[in-house]
Amino acid sequence: MDVAAVADDLLEALAARADADFAAGTQRYFPHEIRALGVSNAAVVAMADDYFRERPDVPAATRLALAEEVLSRASHHEEVLLGFALLHKVARVGLGEEFLPRCEKWLEAYVSNWAQCDDLCLKLLYPFFRGHLDQIPRTRDWVGSPSPWARRAANVAVVKFVRRKVGRTVFELPLSHVFDNCTRLMHDDDVYVQKGCGWLLKVTACVHPDEVVAFLRTWHAEMKRDTFRYAVEKLDKETRTSLMALREEGDR
Repeated sequence: MDVAAVADDLLEALAARADADFAAGTQRYFPHEIRALGVSNAAVVAMADDYFRERPDVPAATRLALAEEVLSRASHHEEVLLGFALLHKVARVGLGEEFLPRCEKWLEAYVSNWAQCDDLCLKLLYPFFRGHLDQIPRTRDWVGSPSPWARRAANVAVVKFVRRKVGRTVFELPLSHVFDNCTRLMHDDDVYVQKGCGWLLKVTACVHPDEVVAFLRTWHAEMKRDTFRYAVEKLDKETRTSLMALREEGDR
């Protein structure tokens, strides 16, 4: 495969689907301006799937090289999503442990908004981790990244593994992983990093409510208000009301 030529073809085909009205509508999901072609996420994924459906024997290593080529050229939102979509089908069994540092690089170099970050985490890293559970702890290093998207991904990438049946076993993310991440990021100024913390705590509270409540009671005075509110969303009404009262008392 001529990776550069295929990247040319895919990017050209993606650009041909551009819709200015759809692009304008996409903008409402972002507080800052993004460069969008106006192609739906589903259409981007379908384009990648269609290409490889006709070429089922392309090895994972070649797909990875193609994804890297597309990402290195990406100047629009959907082009980044296309780069990730090229790997969806091989993430679980076709990629090895060397893939994780590559994802960190992508988060730091190519990801520029929350949707791209979450697409990488939930559509690419989720299947990858289902085939490589032993690699999950390595994401803890992302907490110290200079990129807010890598710091957000440190939590979003593991949110589906708080408790997850994988094959015949049940994997549980250690509570120490959850609480250490959220403690280290507690004073982060990026709103999307904070939302990632709140998201992970909210999901963890569904599985370990008592432990999360204790964590929130300990740290309520230092946590960002929105993070705290997000974290208590799935708790029972009485507990949620009690915690919010504690938080509001601390604000006075």
